[in-house]
Amino acid sequence: MKIGIDIDDTIADTCEVAFAYAQRYTIQELGRSGKIQEVTAKHHTYIDAMHNWSDEEDTNFWNRYYGKIITQIKPFTLAVETIKQLRQDGNQIILITARWPEENCDVKQITLDWLAQNQIEYDEIVLNAKDKAQVALDKNIDLFIDDSFKNCMEVAQTGIKTYIMQMRTNKGLDAENITRVYSWPDIYDRIKKEEEV
Repeated sequence: MKIGIDIDDTIADTCEVAFAYAQRYTIQELGRSGKIQEVTAKHHTYIDAMHNWSDEEDTNFWNRYYGKIITQIKPFTLAVETIKQLRQDGNQIILITARWPEENCDVKQITLDWLAQNQIEYDEIVLNAKDKAQVALDKNIDLFIDDSFKNCMEVAQTGIKTYIMQMRTNKGLDAENITRVYSWPDIYDRIKKEEEV
């Protein structure tokens, strides 16, 4: 089976790291309260929505902190081991990430180094994937895993089996053709049970 997997907030705790930097940016640089608005986001605009940033403030934040954030993230518990086991079971792992090029840092190199340092096994990586549904189709993905409800909906509508990783920003967003998963052991268990059917 070909499994397409997102990196940020699916393999790694990106939201938690980004949130800490967003708080510092809001409090220390913008001079505002750190109080946030809890949001349920269909896409990845949750950090700006939580802090009620303008478009310019959002752009300035990512220009300043993007490289630091993606360097400092950590894999979710048991993600590395589970992905390794999936490969040992004969599955191909295609990482499909929307990580975009940034003039202030080499996003591709940071990502490749981070994957190597954390011993995350994969067969291929697609960066700057603006249309993950099209990438999933082009790569003949059988199963897609992401935290973005928007991405999951678009991929699921192509007929590809889709799992959405439980995150605080996507709670309550459900659809019949998307399976909610809660951890990497849960993902592995569901995959094994589907293979038995």
